[in-house]
Amino acid sequence: MSLITEYSVRVRPDRRLVEVYDSDAYLGSDEAYHRSRTQVVAGDGYHLYLQCGRPDSAVQVIIRVWATPRRPPEDAEGTVPVCLESETARLVISQPTFGPAGEMVLPRPGVYEGYAAWSGRQAAADSYDSCLQRGAEERWGAERIEAAWKQRPMLEQYVLDLWFVRESEPEDEEDA
Repeated sequence: MSLITEYSVRVRPDRRLVEVYDSDAYLGSDEAYHRSRTQVVAGDGYHLYLQCGRPDSAVQVIIRVWATPRRPPEDAEGTVPVCLESETARLVISQPTFGPAGEMVLPRPGVYEGYAAWSGRQAAADSYDSCLQRGAEERWGAERIEAAWKQRPMLEQYVLDLWFVRESEPEDEEDA
């Protein structure tokens, strides 16, 4: 199981959301977005939504492309199978309000399957909730809350392990 390529970027979630999509598929799916709120990562085939544990603190997104299928990591906080089609072979990692955080060039266009895994999500959410609660009880100002959020226990991380499964289907001329 050899690694073909890997890309890593720090992203600032917007309202807990990070998106990964083909550079030509910037319109997403409300259904997939709503599923991500309960299963952490969900997609519509062209667009993945990652729901982070904290709304406004940097997370690490790592995308790895493998030569062959692999099993989901056993040490992750959670995993979910994913499928992502990229007709351009360019994936955008986006912060919805703030814009793209990075772009990864895939080895070739087509359909990729794999797993999304995450770690540090629960610790980040617990830290966030604890800061809000203590801030309210002790009447912290915005600066004190922000300083406490920066002292989080660990960085939240999302890893997409993908492998190529097939070429994209040709687009029907009637649909174009």
